[in-house]
Amino acid sequence: MGKVLKDVVCSFCGCLCDNLEIAVENGKINPVSRACKVSISRFVNYNKDRVPYPMIREKGGLVKTSLDEAINKAAEILSRANWPLIYGLSSSVCEAHRKCVELAELVGGVIDQTATVCHAPTILAFQEIGEIHATLGEIKNRSDLVIFWGCNPLDAHLNHFVRYSVTPKGLYISKGRKDRTVVAVDVRETRTTRVADIFLRIEPGKDYELLSVLRALINGKEIDLDKVAGVSMEEIRELAEKMVNCRYGVIFFGLGLTMSRGKHYNVMAALSLVRDLNKKTRFVIIPMRGHYNVKGAGVVLGWQTGYPFAVDFSRGYPRYGPGEFSAVNLLANGEVDAALILAADPAANFPVSASKHLARIPTVVIDPKISMTSLIADVVIPSAVSGIEAEGTAYRMDGVPIRLRKIIDPEPGVLADSEVLQLIIDRVKGVR
Repeated sequence: MGKVLKDVVCSFCGCLCDNLEIAVENGKINPVSRACKVSISRFVNYNKDRVPYPMIREKGGLVKTSLDEAINKAAEILSRANWPLIYGLSSSVCEAHRKCVELAELVGGVIDQTATVCHAPTILAFQEIGEIHATLGEIKNRSDLVIFWGCNPLDAHLNHFVRYSVTPKGLYISKGRKDRTVVAVDVRETRTTRVADIFLRIEPGKDYELLSVLRALINGKEIDLDKVAGVSMEEIRELAEKMVNCRYGVIFFGLGLTMSRGKHYNVMAALSLVRDLNKKTRFVIIPMRGHYNVKGAGVVLGWQTGYPFAVDFSRGYPRYGPGEFSAVNLLANGEVDAALILAADPAANFPVSASKHLARIPTVVIDPKISMTSLIADVVIPSAVSGIEAEGTAYRMDGVPIRLRKIIDPEPGVLADSEVLQLIIDRVKGVR
């Protein structure tokens, strides 16, 4: 007899939608309701492309082995390394992140997370300026001006529009979409820009200029220019007026802001703009986080080490070094001599020089799915899918912690990430 589980959390993107209904029958997941297309695919196809069993590399190829032998080999690799790297984390739960920090300290290595290649500039800007933020529930209930800057949620965060930002009715937004003005700022036309009320198409790399002019206008300065960043002053003044006169505004921003020319200076300009706007109205700013727990990775590293990413333990205490201790730099420069990759695929998306060095050094991969990184690894250990086969805690993009539930059992012998990491920690302590 099947059962229907309600209020299930989707562990795919930073929205962490928690209203799904999942039908489970005979240990299998049937079609999912209240979910976006990506979420449905994640649940229905969770068992595809799985790592079938623990593997170690012998004579140039990966061969099946026992979990105990794989743990032994992983512990040996990390213990013998002079300066190992632990990387990934954002597609795993907070309980596993804590184990990663413990392991990094134990072996005197570096720990870094995937924000290092996406929202690291955001984190650096928050440290410089501070952050005026809110929960997504507050945005739903109060926002009448929604700005998407350098992001495309209709393709990347499919339920964001309908659950949190644009179409839902709220406590003070009785008509939903009709009560909101939607603005998109981007270098190209996207699905999001096509449904926006206002689309400012800016020149690539000119975000800082546009943000600076907006700050000047809302602070009563005159700008004697016809265009800024490829946008007419008439359009910019119109946006500035809407910002000042709205009751509650929000800027959602993505990699179009953090990874274009200027990087964390762009985000600092956006944060300063929001700070200035709060002298006139209520305004908040929220980064659009990608992986479901990339926010949590920064939070856990922050409370465990004092720093959110690029943390080195080689001297026995945590040192913070964005760039110096960032995973891409360490691999591209050939500085680390071993790696443990948790729930990430750097070989598929890092620069070639970094990926080549990763292929040369002993590498341990813990992941439910086969990836390019698992194909070059020396040890591959399968793990349970968090939010489906294992429970745990994750942080939504707005910083709200949400508990993921276990809805079905994993295959026999397959453990959660945190359990695998604990076994490695115990073995490293025994080895050392």
